[in-house]
Amino acid sequence: MKDVAESKPDDAEREGYHLLESLPDKLVGALQNAAASITNHLGEHPEDISYELQELLFEALAFCRLAENFGDHSLCDVTLKGRGKALMGLRNLIPADFLAPRFNAAHSTVLFSATLTPAHYYRDLLGLPANTVWREVCSPFVARQLEVRIRRDISTRFRDREASLAPMVAEMAQQYEQAPSHYLAFFSSFTYLNAALKLFCEQHPDIPAFAQTPGMREAEREAFLQRFTPGGQGIGFAVLGGAFAEGIDLPGDRLIGAFIATLGLPPFNAFNEALKARLTARFGQGDDYTYRIPGMIKVVQAAGRVIRSPSDEGVVVLMDDRFAHTRVQALLPSWWAVGGSSF
Repeated sequence: MKDVAESKPDDAEREGYHLLESLPDKLVGALQNAAASITNHLGEHPEDISYELQELLFEALAFCRLAENFGDHSLCDVTLKGRGKALMGLRNLIPADFLAPRFNAAHSTVLFSATLTPAHYYRDLLGLPANTVWREVCSPFVARQLEVRIRRDISTRFRDREASLAPMVAEMAQQYEQAPSHYLAFFSSFTYLNAALKLFCEQHPDIPAFAQTPGMREAEREAFLQRFTPGGQGIGFAVLGGAFAEGIDLPGDRLIGAFIATLGLPPFNAFNEALKARLTARFGQGDDYTYRIPGMIKVVQAAGRVIRSPSDEGVVVLMDDRFAHTRVQALLPSWWAVGGSSF
């Protein structure tokens, strides 16, 4: 399966993002000296303690402790923020190196989640023992509750996005006219979302449409959800992986369908390519572990907003030809009955 990641670089690289091959030893040494000096000073002059000084001490100590454990499970990067300003990150890429000793020391551990699949992905990244027992509890939902369709004629790859807008808009309008109610449409970015929303409103001004916006406050998020009233109608445009793609419950006819116009793939950038290289070296599955599986987890979470109870019924339209690929469909819930498309 080709192009598991988009070819467009993200904003981090354009802002001056750099990966470091090793820790900046001089900076770590300076932080260690600063922490020691602050600790000594406060020991002799406790009256000088302040919130700002405490925060500096705790942040310096935390960074130095992480630096001591730096290895092939870690990555150090710098983002330039302007003249004389930069943000340094010390990131853990593989939690297994820290968690495995704890799992091995425990008599037993139970991990429970609706998204702990595929098993090998979580076993490797979390450092679970090779003989870990996995059990998949049967879903309370059945295939007849959810119609799942794939639009195999649509590509949401970055190079194809402009061409994808018209067929996506037509699909959403056709489904809405067939069953007027509430729907959510998920896109990979606000730029993509706004382009689709603009065309949708131009071609179908009679269908209520509203959209998520960047940096919505809690009151604004609540107002967005309040649009999904029982017996109401409209299509909400949202970003996959955002506030409305997980953790919300809209049962019954408050939400009867979702359109997903992306595989949720993380952006193609220096950080994710470095992560892919590390995961390939460690587990031999860099593409899957960096891009495909995390992306499909977001897709499944977003689609999961549609069926929230045993009495719910709805539809999910997966709008990208790659959803028809065997390796992608293997990551969908087992109770789904994925159908084809007329295209």
